Amino acid sequence: MLPILVENVVYRHINNSLLEKKHKFIEHLDKNEIDDFIENPDDSTETYSQFSTLHSEFLVLSRSPIKPDQKKAVFSNDFRIIEGEENEYRILQYHFTYENQGYQLEIGSSLSEVNDLTFIIRFFILIVFVVILLITFLADTFYIEFLLKPFYKIIDTKIRRVNEPESFDHTPIKARSRDFRELDFVLNQMMDRIAELFKKEKQFISNVSHELLTPIALLKNKFENLLQNSSLDDNAVDKIAGSLKTLDMLKKIINNLLLISRIENNQYEANEAINFYEIISDLQEDLQDRIDDREIQFLNKMQYDYTFTGNKTLIHILIYNLVTNAIKYNKPKGNIVVEDGFLEHRYFISITDSGIGMTSSQIENIFNRFARISSDQDGQGLGLAIAESIASFHHIEIKVTSHINEGTTFMLLLPETAKHN
Repeated sequence: MLPILVENVVYRHINNSLLEKKHKFIEHLDKNEIDDFIENPDDSTETYSQFSTLHSEFLVLSRSPIKPDQKKAVFSNDFRIIEGEENEYRILQYHFTYENQGYQLEIGSSLSEVNDLTFIIRFFILIVFVVILLITFLADTFYIEFLLKPFYKIIDTKIRRVNEPESFDHTPIKARSRDFRELDFVLNQMMDRIAELFKKEKQFISNVSHELLTPIALLKNKFENLLQNSSLDDNAVDKIAGSLKTLDMLKKIINNLLLISRIENNQYEANEAINFYEIISDLQEDLQDRIDDREIQFLNKMQYDYTFTGNKTLIHILIYNLVTNAIKYNKPKGNIVVEDGFLEHRYFISITDSGIGMTSSQIENIFNRFARISSDQDGQGLGLAIAESIASFHHIEIKVTSHINEGTTFMLLLPETAKHN
């Protein structure tokens, strides 16, 4: 709006100047002066012009018919040719009657200098506006940065870096704003409640581990003692053996669920050096009997002696579950290929089998607890859930690609930089 306001102010100033000149011209005007201006009174079209040497102003007096409804004073912008030079003028047209004769007085003021001045003013306003905008933006940025510094500190030290309640820092944040001090206080209270619940959950897991596994062990011991009784017939022996098998499966499910819970509660250390080639070699040796039973060809194509910092036991369980799955869901006389490499500067291990494969809907659910690809296979459906929990604990990304009757590939994509809970 500033350029429009400048233009209005300029035009108002010019209009007032033209009105003053008109007033001075009309104030002492009489018949003799009109005759002096109009040299040929009989010629109604005769006009008299007067202009400055720089063509910045002009004055024209001419006869005109009397019109009752005609406005006396009108301002307009128009181009006029003065001595062969065309310029734009701000023109005051004033109609008056003198001794029953109508006259039109035109007083013009050149707009060339005004337009130049207006352009300079507009340009100056634009520059000032840009400078003010830039200064305001920078000032607001630095001020907001300064104002929100305690907030970012709270976010960084008390939220982003905290992976478990025990590592939470209860030191009050120094802040002038009462709002940030209140936020810090509420966060401390919230983390105290979370720490208490976390402690109770750990205690619950410990109690469950003892309270459930102990009676299972007692029942198993009693069934095993019953098997020593020679008076039992074959039917009773079969039932006791089935019960022992059920107890073993129940114990395994409880242990797996407890393992997932401990992993998700960050109850494991992750500070051991892990060599993946050694883990794969050890697994191949441990599972060789199962591999030979199904006449599967196991190919270890790992090329890199890569070391990763984490929990060796958990990583061993992770890869063990993936390899046993590759054996379980493979075809007889199939193959398993283990490869490694780097993808976008991130180390990866891929385990590929030539098994039954999976559909896209099955892939979406394989990491759910108690989910099984095939009901024909043994298992509780917790192996991949455990694998996913261990991978998440170590910030490892698991990618799965599969095709029906062609096989499945599990890729473990390790973080570019070491991240641990």
